[in-house]
Amino acid sequence: MRRTVILAAAPVLVASGVLAAGCSSSSSTSSPPAAGASSSAPAATSVTTSPATSASASLSGSITVFAASSLKEAFTTLGKQFEAAHPGVTVTFSFGASSTLATQIIAGAPADVFASASPKNMDQVVTAGDASNPVDFVKNVMEIAVPPSNPAHVAALTDLAKQGVKVALCQPQVPCGVTAAKVFKNAKITVTPVTLQPDVKSVLTQVELGNVDAGVVYVTDVHAAGAKVAGIMIPADLNASTEYPIATVSKSASTALASAFISYVLSPAGQAVLTADKFEKP
Repeated sequence: MRRTVILAAAPVLVASGVLAAGCSSSSSTSSPPAAGASSSAPAATSVTTSPATSASASLSGSITVFAASSLKEAFTTLGKQFEAAHPGVTVTFSFGASSTLATQIIAGAPADVFASASPKNMDQVVTAGDASNPVDFVKNVMEIAVPPSNPAHVAALTDLAKQGVKVALCQPQVPCGVTAAKVFKNAKITVTPVTLQPDVKSVLTQVELGNVDAGVVYVTDVHAAGAKVAGIMIPADLNASTEYPIATVSKSASTALASAFISYVLSPAGQAVLTADKFEKP
């Protein structure tokens, strides 16, 4: 089975690919929930979650999940696990800045699930009537990423404010840009970036390529980059976090399948994947 992961850009985008799946199952509202089922799915359809049940055969079709770019690695894994338990189900991901994805959904882009890196962007979609009952499923904190050789000898947050240190940040309307601004406010420093990127993965790429001396990204992104970057932790009393809500998109034609996927994300198995990628409990 092939799969396609799409990185969303500013224009409206229709994702089209197949990712794999996980270990949950869905039932109709008339079916009793399985033991150990998750009750956190925000949609009206009753959804149960268990490692393997005969109810998995009742799920079919495909969904498109619009998700914050920082969720790329974790959601790719969750998609593989989810589809593995539900043969015939396809999950397509469109990853990008939450602010861009929210705009696309409101404009009518076909999506079934929205996973945002900011409650603000989710609220925009809810206010527009395009989603309801979002649930916070993880949170994330910031970290400084530098090239492995650390050419500017960045050792602390205050070094980002030094003259000559080239810093990449997310654009100010993007959740990673908003959260970085909170960090700088907490530290009482002014950081002037040499580049503003459309999403957190683009900031990370600037660091990996050596185009900048440092970038402010999420802890999860430093973890995902592995040896491509080095991470410099931000003290907890100066750091800032953002919570990630998830919801079914109101115009989804596959609400049962969307609810089942959300239920899996909220399940212990789904949370284990997210925790392994350094996301925190909300």
